[in-house]
Amino acid sequence: MAVTQATTHTTLPRRLAATPVAGPLVALLLACLFFGVNSGQFFTGPNFSLIIQQVMVVGTLAIGQTLIILTAGIDLACGAIMAFGGIVMTKLAVDTGLPPVLALAAGLAVCAGFGLVNGLLVTRISLPPFIVTLGMLNVVFALTHIYSNEQTVTELPALLTVLGQTFQVGQTNVTYGSLLTILLFVLFAYLLGSTAWGRHVYALGNSPEVARLTGIRTGRLTVGVYTVAGLVYGIAALLLVSRTGVGDPQAGQTDNLDSITAVVLGGTSLFGGRGLVLGTLVGALIVGVFRNGLQLMGVPSIYQTLITGILVILAVTVDQLSRRRNR
Repeated sequence: MAVTQATTHTTLPRRLAATPVAGPLVALLLACLFFGVNSGQFFTGPNFSLIIQQVMVVGTLAIGQTLIILTAGIDLACGAIMAFGGIVMTKLAVDTGLPPVLALAAGLAVCAGFGLVNGLLVTRISLPPFIVTLGMLNVVFALTHIYSNEQTVTELPALLTVLGQTFQVGQTNVTYGSLLTILLFVLFAYLLGSTAWGRHVYALGNSPEVARLTGIRTGRLTVGVYTVAGLVYGIAALLLVSRTGVGDPQAGQTDNLDSITAVVLGGTSLFGGRGLVLGTLVGALIVGVFRNGLQLMGVPSIYQTLITGILVILAVTVDQLSRRRNR
């Protein structure tokens, strides 16, 4: 019995260290410690709430991006799809008088529809995901500006801004949108880790041919993943609209790259089949903590971009070296 307990105690830390989240989590804790030492404002409730608010939109986008990257794909159009979804739901609610619930549903459906089209192009025509989503990025960007007439939509109904409202935890105001983002991460962590659908997603990313031979309908699964990702982008659109209080056609122009950054920093492999959605949350928080901490220290924003780029290169390098070691 003593031997069994000793073995358990020695193997548990090794198991934790072997998870893809371990490295990013250590990096996040070290970053928090560094900025906490260098800024007295960092370790405060309002500042942590601000960090979560700043990353909730990109973090939600990154959930959909994680699903696609786990299948060895990539989505360059996620930010543009989010922006278009936000314009659709706001213009329908404000300009046409459509009930806000239906306007919201239409925005979510449009985003899911773009994801469906991406998935069909990848599976039915066998186009590379990079090319499909690069083309879709330009298509959706143009449609957003055409449909909005380059105008920002204001005076939104309460339903579209309710997630931007706050509730108090102690002395800290927390937005409902931040809570929704965390719940989404928990939901998709469960779906990927505890359901057959999640196991099939990992199998598809590891080897599409092996997955097909085991009976998984890889084409249908891929289309489903892109469609679900599109729906998640629609939720990100609602979070963005709630936070800003407007429908902005200029929104999301760099969020596609920020979402990929969060996924990579969270330990998900760009080659597919390896990673955790909770790691993506950690990756998004790393980006948010660095930008917030550097801002508190008075570092110019251009250096924040520089450091973020360096972190991405280091994360991909570590992933590549890990893959070579495991071959």
